[in-house]
Order: sequence, then C-alpha cells, then structure tokens
Amino acid sequence: MEFSQEAFLAFLPAAKRATYAAQGAAAPVPALLPGARQLEYRDGAFLYRDVYFGGAYFVGQETVYHADVPIWAMSYAGGVAPTITADAEIAAIYAFLRAALLQAPPERPYRGPQTVQDGPYTYADDSAGGLHAFWGRETISHENRTIYALRYSGGFLR
Repeated sequence: MEFSQEAFLAFLPAAKRATYAAQGAAAPVPALLPGARQLEYRDGAFLYRDVYFGGAYFVGQETVYHADVPIWAMSYAGGVAPTITADAEIAAIYAFLRAALLQAPPERPYRGPQTVQDGPYTYADDSAGGLHAFWGRETISHENRTIYALRYSGGFLR
C-alpha cells in the first residue's frame, strides 16, 4: 500500500502533537523494550512510535510505519546540562521544550522552529537537509547560558 508525502506531512505533526509535545511522558503505552518509555499514535494505516530511555538525559528513536512497514525514522540524544539538578528546574525546561515543539514548521515537522523566545528561555534549532535526510542540534538557553542540548538525525527509509 503506497502513501503520499502529503498524507505523511499531515500525519507526523498530528502524531507529535498527540504524544510528547503535548503530554510529555504522561501517557505512555507498555514499552516493547525493558526500561524504555514508549509513546504511540495511530491514524489509519500510519503508526508513530517514540521509544526512549532516560530522563534528564535521554536517548531515543521515533519511527513512522505505514501499513506496518517502517517508512521514516529519527534518532535523538540529549538532555539538560549536568549542572541542572533541581526537579522543578528540569520540569520547567521540558515544559518550555514541549511548547517549542508544538510550533514545528510544516516544512520541518521533526523538531521545533528555528527560534522561540519566552521570558528568560530561548529555544534554537540548527539543522541541515530535508525531510528525506536531515540532521541537527537544538538547544535551550537561559539568560545566554545553554542549559539543554539535543542532537538528532533521520529521514525516509528506503
């Protein structure tokens, strides 16, 4: 069963809005791998699965399936700076991250926009490539000090 890029571009942002970006880790499904957290979203023949390990620092992979065949994936690793240890501060950083991710541009639905500013926090994303093959780094700064960083890469699977 074939899929259109337009259908994929409608599905991926909806899946991200329905999982981590909107809910954080609050609505996981039973994880396929021991020690992992897993989020899923399904719409018709598409399934989005995000599996990750860790908390303040984490490593994971998002995969989109169409008719049970993996068609797109993105791996990522990152987290808050090791000097950030207070639970309330970590929670505030990740709440800001989720708000930034909800603003992902349609042409780059895999992470957030190039910049988002909210009070003392600044989200920045620097990426290369396109939907078919991409890589990048996102950061969050607080008063010009980097307090979170994540590297990611992915694209369509052939």
